[in-house]
Amino acid sequence: MGVIIIFLQKAIAQGIGILYGALGEIITEKSGNLNLGVPGIMYMGGIAGLMGAFYYEQGTANPNGFVGMLISFACAFLAAVLGGLIYSVLTITLRANQNVTGLALTTFGVGFGNFFGGSLSQLAGGVGQISVAATGAAYTKTIPGLSSIPVIGPVLFSYGFLTYLCIALAVVLSFFLSKTRKGLNLRAVGENPGTADAAGIDVTRYKYLATCIGSGISGLGGLYFVMEYSGGTWTNNGFGDRGWLAIALVIFALWKPVNAIWGSILFGGLYILYLYIPGLGRSMQEIFKMLPYLVTIIVLIFTSFRKKREYQAPQGLGLPYFREER
Repeated sequence: MGVIIIFLQKAIAQGIGILYGALGEIITEKSGNLNLGVPGIMYMGGIAGLMGAFYYEQGTANPNGFVGMLISFACAFLAAVLGGLIYSVLTITLRANQNVTGLALTTFGVGFGNFFGGSLSQLAGGVGQISVAATGAAYTKTIPGLSSIPVIGPVLFSYGFLTYLCIALAVVLSFFLSKTRKGLNLRAVGENPGTADAAGIDVTRYKYLATCIGSGISGLGGLYFVMEYSGGTWTNNGFGDRGWLAIALVIFALWKPVNAIWGSILFGGLYILYLYIPGLGRSMQEIFKMLPYLVTIIVLIFTSFRKKREYQAPQGLGLPYFREER
C-alpha cells in the first residue's frame, strides 16, 4: 500500500507541470493557433519566476515567503505572456509559418532559461546553490490538518498552492469554453475564422488574447516545476521533454480541459513507471518513457475511426487567416 501511495503522489506531482502546459495550449489551439513553442515558454516561465524570487530574497533582510510567491508568480506569467506575444506577432501579424515559429520559440526559450539559470547559479555560489528558501517554503506548504489524514491525506492534500490552482483552472476553463459567450466565440474562431469574422467577432483579438493568455498558463508549468516540484532549484535542461508531453496531452484529452486532469496523472504515472520496475537497463528505461506518446498515438487512431466532430481538433488549427482573403 505504501508503494502505491507514493507512486500516486509522484504521478500527480509529475503530471501537474504537464497539465499547466496542456491547459495553455488548449486555449491557444481553440483559437486556431498551433503553438509548438510550449516547451520553450515553460522554460521562460520557470527561470523568470526563479529570478524574481531570487532577487527579491537577495535584496531583503527578512524576506516574506508570500510576497516572494506573488513576485515570482507575476514574473513567470508575464515572461510567458511575452513569449506568446512574440509568437502572435510573428504568426498573426507578420504571417510567419506557425510550426517553424513555434519550434524557434522552443529553441529560444530553452536557451534563455539555461543561460540565465547558469548565470544565477554562479551568482549564488555554484550550480544548484540558488537559494529561495522563503519563497520555496510558501509554494510547498500543504493544507494544514488534511495532509495528515491516513491514505487520503498524502494522495489528495499533500501538495502546494500551484497544484490546486491548476486543477481549479482546468474546471474554470472547461466552463468558460462550453458555457460562456466569450468561450463559444473563441471556439468559433478556431473552427472557422471566416464565418466568425462575418458574424462580427474580432478574430485577430481573440487569437492574440488566447495565444498570450494560453502561453501565460503554460509558463506556470515551468514555475511549478522549479518552485514546487524541485523546491526552488534550477538545473539546465531539467524539464526534459515535459513540454512536448503537454502538447501530446492536448491531443490525448481531445481538447477538453477536464479530460486533461486525469490524462496528466496518467502521463505522469507512465513517465515515472520505469523507476518502480526493478532491473531495467538504460535502454529499457527510455522505452518506458515513450509510453505517454504511444498512448497518444493509440488515442489518435481510435478517434480518427469514430470521426465525431467533438473528438477532432479545431478545423482551423494551424491555418493562417487573412481577412482580405476571406
